[in-house]
Order: sequence, then structure tokens, then C-alpha cells
Amino acid sequence: MPAPITLTNASYTVQGKPILHDLTLTLSESRIGILGQNGSGKTTRLRLLAGLIAPASGTVRIGQTDPAKDRKAALTQIGILFQNPDHQILFPTVEEELAFGLTQQNHPNPAQAVADLLKQENRTHWAKAPTHTLSQGQRHYLCLLSILLMSPQTLLLDEPFAGLDLPTQVRLKRRLKTLPQQIITITHDPATLTDADRILWLDQGHLHADGPPAEILPAFTAAMTQLGAADADTDLPA
Repeated sequence: MPAPITLTNASYTVQGKPILHDLTLTLSESRIGILGQNGSGKTTRLRLLAGLIAPASGTVRIGQTDPAKDRKAALTQIGILFQNPDHQILFPTVEEELAFGLTQQNHPNPAQAVADLLKQENRTHWAKAPTHTLSQGQRHYLCLLSILLMSPQTLLLDEPFAGLDLPTQVRLKRRLKTLPQQIITITHDPATLTDADRILWLDQGHLHADGPPAEILPAFTAAMTQLGAADADTDLPA
């Protein structure tokens, strides 16, 4: 079992504006969904969990590790799949991209591990392919494979199905379902979270609700439908 992720009075601000407010949670379930509108603090929450940013106050821990301070330890505990693969891919060929994380972990033979993975995935012909020639869905899958090679205990997924066509969504869902890792999915789409064990509903940086999908998803859908009917997006932010 992965080490539980704990937030204790964790807050985050940008230029004095609160983005997340005093979150205290323990995340130990196998499949967790973080749900909310755009701008509700979901992605900031993901970045806190991954250690990409540190809380302005309070603490975030993976077991006993502070992921923002001990990035090397966090690499074996947390893997993050961004919504846009072009924000994640760094290298010109598939095999170089896949090998990078293993090199960071001082793996004894990254090239062999990459070759073995591509064979298991029936993608040996990808090895020398320039990453820019892959389709959106293929680049997304490449990012997932690069994370899985590093064997993290927990995967953080940021809108994992956004921008993918239906066949690619089906393939990705099938692959994710087989994974033993804890998976925390951040999305505004309740339909992608029906199989979760637990749903956290964020609203304006606060935890609005926390519970099982059967309870949270219908309430979220009803609230969003009501906002849509009221044309609630016409006001400009202060």
C-alpha cells in the first residue's frame, strides 16, 4: 500500500490571493477523484500533492516525506500526468523520453528497461520515433509510460481524458484500471469518476464536500446545471 498523503491546514496564495484554504485531509483510498469547476483550486491542489509547489502555510506529507523539500524521495512516491503532454515531454525521441526518469533514479540499465517496456506494450517500433510525430493520444500515453517506468506509489492525473478522442479514452481507461498504484484524478467532468472510492469537491479553494461517488456526483451535477441555467459566468472577477 502507498504511504498516505496528508494535508494539515494546508493553504496556498498567489500575490496575496487565497487559492486553497486550510485543507486538512488524509488520502489513502485506491481511487480518489478531485472534482470542481475551472478555477476551483484543483490543479493547485495537484501541484501541492506532487511537491511542485509548497504550501504557504500548513503541511503536505507523503508518509513522512515533504515532497516540496525532498524531490528525489518524491520521485519514487508520486508520478504526475499533466493534461497537456507537450508540457511534460522534454526529449526528441521516445526512448530518450522514457529513459530520462530512470536516469534520474540512477537505474543501472535505463536502455534495457525502456526496451523491455516497449516490447511489453507492443510498441518496439516507437523507440526511435521523434516525439513530435506522435499523435496527441500517443504523446499522452508516452507520458504515462515514462511515469510507470519510475514505479511511483501514487499517480496524479490532471484531466487525463481531455482532448482525447473516444477510442483513445477507452484505451487509456482500460490501462489505468489495471494499475496497482493509488490514482488521484483531478477533473471537472463527473462522468470520469464513477468508479472512484472517494470524491473531494473543491469550490473556490474550499473543500465543499467529501464522500462516495453516489452521494457527491449527483449533487455536483445538479449544482453545475443550476449555475448553467443562471448564466453565472457573466460577472467579471474583482
